[in-house]
Amino acid sequence: MDLRILGSSSKGNCYIFDNGDEALVIECGIPFNRVRMAMDFKTNRIKGVVISHEHGDHSAAVGKFLERFIPVYTSRGTAKALNIDTNELVHQVADHEMVSIGKFRIMPFRVEHDAAEPFGFLIHHPETGTVMFATDTRDLRYNPFNPDNIIRFPGLNNIMIECSFRHDILEKNIAAGRLPKAMANRTKKSHCSFAECRATLLAQDLSGVNNIVLIHLSDSNANAREIQADIEAETGKTVTIAESGITINFNKSPF
Repeated sequence: MDLRILGSSSKGNCYIFDNGDEALVIECGIPFNRVRMAMDFKTNRIKGVVISHEHGDHSAAVGKFLERFIPVYTSRGTAKALNIDTNELVHQVADHEMVSIGKFRIMPFRVEHDAAEPFGFLIHHPETGTVMFATDTRDLRYNPFNPDNIIRFPGLNNIMIECSFRHDILEKNIAAGRLPKAMANRTKKSHCSFAECRATLLAQDLSGVNNIVLIHLSDSNANAREIQADIEAETGKTVTIAESGITINFNKSPF
């Protein structure tokens, strides 16, 4: 299974799981033609599109997918916010409701963001194993059954997690007048910091994890290479910064 990254920023987000026989699109915040080109125009392989929330950098092309009769999977709140809740191709899934999309199995979970009903996803496929996908979330600390309140996901094989900003860089940008304080406050409340990303990763059992992909990094509030080096040192895992145009082997084992 390959993971193709077509966008991972506020300019547009889109990730494709593709093994040549079937594909799953996660987020559709880029022009549909870019997806077509990445699929060599064989979009009939796409079994579905999964959308985390309604903001345009994650959902802008949803109408184009529906026009081509590609099913969409998202929360009820997101479907309503996008005004697609009456479309028969839209599957409105609930928190922790398992759904099958081809050989993919998807289980959504709630995240913390300024959107109607945002989700992260556990994605399972025989080739990838279990993938944790979490973007645009302040943290993953809503689980009251863990002593430190960080949710733990069992049996992970690959991880895609937001690492949007570092607090020290953010504060320097505020002090220098490069970042309005209101925007900075929104970022802190609705996006995952380096510190929170690190804490979430270290709370997991990483023994079976092949890849950690850091997604949705800010261009101005994070130093990507420093963050990559820090997370690699802390976890001992292969860490990739999500950049448009790259493809990663996303099997549950590298061999």
